[in-house]
Amino acid sequence: MGQRAPCINSAELRHFHPIPCGESTTPCGGCGPGAPCHTSSVRLAIFVPLAIAATAQAHPPRHDPSPVPIHTHERGDFWRDAVEPHADEVRRIVERARVTIQQADASLTGDYDPSGEQRAKFYGDAYGMLRYAHKLAPDSVEVLFLLGATADELGKTRQAKDALEDAVRIAGAERAGADVTGRLGAIYLRLGRLDDAIHYLRIAQGTAQPATSAAMARDAVMLATALALHGDTNDAIDVLSNLAPPNVGYYTNELALISFALAVQYDRDDQRSAAREVLDRMQSAMQPSQFAAQVQVGLASIRWAPPEDRHYYQALLYESMGHYTEARAEWALYADVADLPYRARALDHVAAIDAARRAPHVKAAP
Repeated sequence: MGQRAPCINSAELRHFHPIPCGESTTPCGGCGPGAPCHTSSVRLAIFVPLAIAATAQAHPPRHDPSPVPIHTHERGDFWRDAVEPHADEVRRIVERARVTIQQADASLTGDYDPSGEQRAKFYGDAYGMLRYAHKLAPDSVEVLFLLGATADELGKTRQAKDALEDAVRIAGAERAGADVTGRLGAIYLRLGRLDDAIHYLRIAQGTAQPATSAAMARDAVMLATALALHGDTNDAIDVLSNLAPPNVGYYTNELALISFALAVQYDRDDQRSAAREVLDRMQSAMQPSQFAAQVQVGLASIRWAPPEDRHYYQALLYESMGHYTEARAEWALYADVADLPYRARALDHVAAIDAARRAPHVKAAP
């Protein structure tokens, strides 16, 4: 601790440091020669420095201990980098993979890749990117979904199922998203696990907006197929009819697929007039070429279960347009497999077309 400065009173100041007036260079003029001169300037010259020194010793300067502020976004980046050290790289890979998948899907509506080789190459490239992204971020639901989707498109069913099941395990079925649960339900349908297929496809329908995407329309068709194979034909028809309003002025590709699938379900249930009504409604709202093109786009996007279902859908499309030769060929291909559930109905169509050929004035009825 420092010593306090001594207190100087007026008496001490009167006898402190006398300066003879004759020796002073600035005599005050009020003292006689040789008399002590204690002017106010002398007293202030002594007192002020002492007072300042005493104050400095009694109140030493303080330093502000407040820390340098850290910006919130810097703290966020730190924790993000600690938890997800490869987040930026994974994001870039996912963006590139999505662009590649879009290029692959664009080939469905174009005529530059009739063999499908280019589409398969695009999906193969995307699959390689996403496998690397999965190594960097094994718990990313987005990466798992895209990995499962590309594997499914490449025919890698086991890898697709594993990736999608991991996504559901991490996020939960309801929070994983309709893309994940719909794709997983479709895979279960192809594997013959009807209960699992219906479970996940119903979840996908519950979390998707009605008829807003091709994926949603595909999931609705797959759910109806699974319900019909399960023996719940009425439920299958309800799923599709709820998404296909009776009075439609304009058909999107998604609505065209759902409506045509509804006609297929009516036909399979031997409700021939109801099937014909749906088809007539579609054709009255579209030109014949537009009707065929929109339905074909929807059919091309589906992984069929069983695979022979493609022939049933194609046969009904040809027959509804009056192309009976092509229709009969597709019906025959479907009926060629003995254990298919709607083989008898396909043979009915073949018989009706043959009867119309023998009697040209009779129109073949679905």
